[in-house]
Amino acid sequence: MKIHEVVKYPEAVLARRADEVTVFDQKLATLVGEMFDSMYAAQGIGLAAPQIAISQRIAVIDVSFKERPGEKIALINPEIIEREGRQVEEEGCLSLPEIREKVVRAEWVKVRALDVTGKPFEVEGTELLARALQHEIDHLDGVLFIDRISRLKRELVLRKIKKLQKAGEW
Repeated sequence: MKIHEVVKYPEAVLARRADEVTVFDQKLATLVGEMFDSMYAAQGIGLAAPQIAISQRIAVIDVSFKERPGEKIALINPEIIEREGRQVEEEGCLSLPEIREKVVRAEWVKVRALDVTGKPFEVEGTELLARALQHEIDHLDGVLFIDRISRLKRELVLRKIKKLQKAGEW
């Protein structure tokens, strides 16, 4: 299985809405498998295709990080159809390594998506799963978690990234 490199902010693919998936074939199934492997290799619990420089509406999530393989979720063309409540928790992102900030998200979400064969399904999540679903779907819309924090905090984060870039550490 191929491990894809995770692209970092400010890569352009991270800032635009990804394209809908229209072909459900073995190539797609292989890519989803590679995305899970790439996510685990990067020590993540979620990964969206734009994060590996593929502008398609595909995301994978495993909040158990391999503990409960039956809970792995692959989402094709996902959309949040319901949301309730509010939670504020710290988030990180594989495309923004070492950056962590508190983000406001819905406490519960219901998502409609397609599986790798093109069959529709719905998934509901609370707490960490709800955050992961919202975070990965944001990626598919060209939104990063730093777009959801205050302007002041975002400016501090961007300053830190610039400093890391200058030092050749980004």
